[in-house]
Amino acid sequence: MSFMLRSLAFKVIKRLTSRKFPIVEWITTKELAGWLEDPLKPQPIILDARTEAEYVVSHLRNAQRIDLYHSNLVVSAESKDTPIAVYCSVGYRSARIAQQLKQAGFSHVYNLEGSLFKWANEERPIYTNAHITSLVHPYNQVWGRLLKHKYRAKVNGVETVSAP
Repeated sequence: MSFMLRSLAFKVIKRLTSRKFPIVEWITTKELAGWLEDPLKPQPIILDARTEAEYVVSHLRNAQRIDLYHSNLVVSAESKDTPIAVYCSVGYRSARIAQQLKQAGFSHVYNLEGSLFKWANEERPIYTNAHITSLVHPYNQVWGRLLKHKYRAKVNGVETVSAP
């Protein structure tokens, strides 16, 4: 899939997701990367809203996995003002979590635009067990096409062969 098609797909996903979860605030990959690199800024809690199988393959540095389907979200934040950035594969599941956190009273919650797929496609660092990696769980055969082929981990049950 070409750069232009991926870019368009991420825009469409954001637009549709924003309609479904209207109170969610978004943060771009560039903004989050800059924030994480700024030692003078209070660092956000990073939440990964993917499955355990996806998280094990790779995640953002210091990300905590949060169970999307657990009805009682528990976030280890000092206060409801603590900044939180949530991501998943493309932004839908994380938007759901972000909306739930906003409704629970957290005031600075951001959904990562394009989520981990866009982050990886931009060659930003991802980790497995505190070590940098380049592979990302493709979620499934369809959504995995939004991830550049060289970043798609080979996962049982998910076909990873497709156009680059």
